[in-house]
Amino acid sequence: MSDLNDVLVAQIAANGPLTVHDYMERSNTAYYAARDPLGAAGDFTTAPEISQIFGELVGAWIADLWQRVGAPARFRLIELGPGRGTLMADALRASRHVPGFQDAALVTFVETSPVLRAAQAGIVPGADHARSLADIPDDMPLIVIANEFFDALPVRQYGRGAGGWRELTVAAKDGRLAREPAPEHVREACPAGEAIAAMAGARILRQGGAMLVIDYGYSGGEAGDTLQAVKAHRKIDPFASPGTADLTAHVDFQALVNAAGTDVRAYGPVTQAAFLSALGIGVRAEALMRRADDAGRKIIASAVHRLTAPDQMGALFKVMALVHPEWPPPAGFAV
Repeated sequence: MSDLNDVLVAQIAANGPLTVHDYMERSNTAYYAARDPLGAAGDFTTAPEISQIFGELVGAWIADLWQRVGAPARFRLIELGPGRGTLMADALRASRHVPGFQDAALVTFVETSPVLRAAQAGIVPGADHARSLADIPDDMPLIVIANEFFDALPVRQYGRGAGGWRELTVAAKDGRLAREPAPEHVREACPAGEAIAAMAGARILRQGGAMLVIDYGYSGGEAGDTLQAVKAHRKIDPFASPGTADLTAHVDFQALVNAAGTDVRAYGPVTQAAFLSALGIGVRAEALMRRADDAGRKIIASAVHRLTAPDQMGALFKVMALVHPEWPPPAGFAV
C-alpha cells in the first residue's frame, strides 16, 4: 500500500470512482517525480541502458537525415521523456565526427521529473529543459526523438457489457483500489499521445523536421486491455500500489499517424529488429567485439540479442518516423 493509495481511496469515497485515465495519470505523475526508475536497482531498463549501440545508431540516423536535408546551420534536437539522457549522450558521441553537426544541434529535453532532470544535466551538460513540446520555440527545423515515451501516457479504457460501451473506472473497497468489473471487450485510447502527435505534426509541417517514435505497441486494429505495471523488473497488479510502479499501455501507432495529419509523411512502423538491422547493428557490434575481451564480447552479444530477438524487444517494439513531405526518406525504413 502507498501514501497515494490512501489519498485516492479518500478521494473516491468523497467523489466517486476515478476513470482509469485519471488513475494512471495520478499514479505516473507521483512515480516519476520521486525516483530514477531505470537500471538494475530500479524498476525497468530501456534500450539505451542495455547497450551504447542503440543510442549510437539513433545518433547516426539523426545525423544522416540532417545531412541529406541540406545540413541546416541550426536545428532543435528534442527528446521526449529522455530518462537519464543516455540515448542522447550516445547519439551525440556517435555523431561528433560529422562536420558541423554538433554546432548545429540545439538539444532540449522534455522532462518534468526533477530527479531525472538532474541526471540528464550531468550526462548532457549543454542541454536545455522544457516541460512540454509546446514550450520550445518554433523558430527552426526540429528532429524529435521519443523512445518509450508514449507508452507511459494515460489511456482511457472503454468496456462493452450488457448495457453497451462505457468508460472503465477505478473504485475502492476496504482500503484497496481495483478496476470495476472488467467487461469481455476492452478498447483503449490515448488522448494525450494523440495531442502530442498532432502538435508534432503541425510543427514538422511549419518548421521542417521529423519525429522518430520507438515503443512497444501495434498499428491499427485493437489490442484490448494492455495496461500493466512494472516494479523491480516484475509485473504487478496495476492497482495495488499507485505511485510506486511504472504504469504503461501499448501504443497505437496508427492513431499517432492519424493525429499527426495526412500532410505529414509516415514511415513504418517496422519492428525494432528490422530498424536496427537496417542501420547496421551487426556491423557496429562486430567493431566493438574486436576491441573487447571474452567477457565483453558476451555482454555485447547478449545486448544485441535483447534488442533484436523476436522473443525479447525485437518484435514487440516498433519504430515509426513522421517526416516533412519535402524532407528525404529517413534511414531504416524500406521505401
